[in-house]
Amino acid sequence: MQGLRYLLAAVVALPLATVAWLWFTMLSPFTYDRPDHLPEVGEGPHAVFVYGTLRLSPVRWIVMGRAGESEPAELHDFRREKLDLIEAPGERVAGEVIVVSADELERLDRYERLGIRYARVAKRLADGRTAWVYRRLADEDVGVEALLEAGGADT
Repeated sequence: MQGLRYLLAAVVALPLATVAWLWFTMLSPFTYDRPDHLPEVGEGPHAVFVYGTLRLSPVRWIVMGRAGESEPAELHDFRREKLDLIEAPGERVAGEVIVVSADELERLDRYERLGIRYARVAKRLADGRTAWVYRRLADEDVGVEALLEAGGADT
């Protein structure tokens, strides 16, 4: 009987712990303070090229509050290397483009830890559109110039 209680407690506690962890790491105001030197997010809509976990609808739903529509896209002259995109002439990265509001872009910035782990830069996609792309910051790159390149990625 005691074993059944422990099993029942685990069945209830595990999903609750998972939800708490997802909220704390992705949405909580306690795990990310937007660096002061970052410019404010402009009014949307914003096109964002996603190539990793944000390609998954459930992840976008958790992060942004909606999965949103996505469409296939490619970024030329880059290759994916672990959590980053590396310049690589002649290569390409398959991904998706999502269109988000200013509020949703701020939520994506929080998820990617803009200014701490990633920079958000405007890049021209294979189809000619410009979209925001998150690129991993190297430790030595955490400076204002590396955080955001000039230009935007409005649709």
